[in-house]
Amino acid sequence: MAQAKKGDRVRIDFTGTLEDGTIFDSTLDSGDCESGHCDTDDCGDEGCGCETGPMELVIGEGEFFEQIEEALIGMAPGEKKTLTIPSDDAFGDYDESKVFAVPREQIPDDLQPEVGEELVLTDEEDEAIGVTVVEVADDSITFDANHPLAGEDLTYEFTLVEIL
Repeated sequence: MAQAKKGDRVRIDFTGTLEDGTIFDSTLDSGDCESGHCDTDDCGDEGCGCETGPMELVIGEGEFFEQIEEALIGMAPGEKKTLTIPSDDAFGDYDESKVFAVPREQIPDDLQPEVGEELVLTDEEDEAIGVTVVEVADDSITFDANHPLAGEDLTYEFTLVEIL
């Protein structure tokens, strides 16, 4: 049976979970699609899990976590593995200095952010910064520029579906 090697284009299915068992990403059908969860505009650009189906990647091209691409080497179609990626190698440690408040007068009047909303702000150098709204007060809005999975160890259970 063929085994995957560096440079091969492959398809994999995976489920990514946090330490508490929360699923944060998956190529497998979560069931939300049938329940109408994705019939709303809540999915946004990042998707909502309804775009199911195997992920296609080239092993060694850095299209996914390096540790998973390395683990795929030598796997045969149908084989499964589980791998935990420490936060340092995933999205880094949570950095409190990336949480900051902006006075309301610096926020455009037409922007009415809500806690949990993800936005893109521009800093003094006109660089885009992805943030999450963590607090809305009368005089300021507090943003968190950490990746939502910063500080989290990520466990991936993955299956090599096929070598293309």
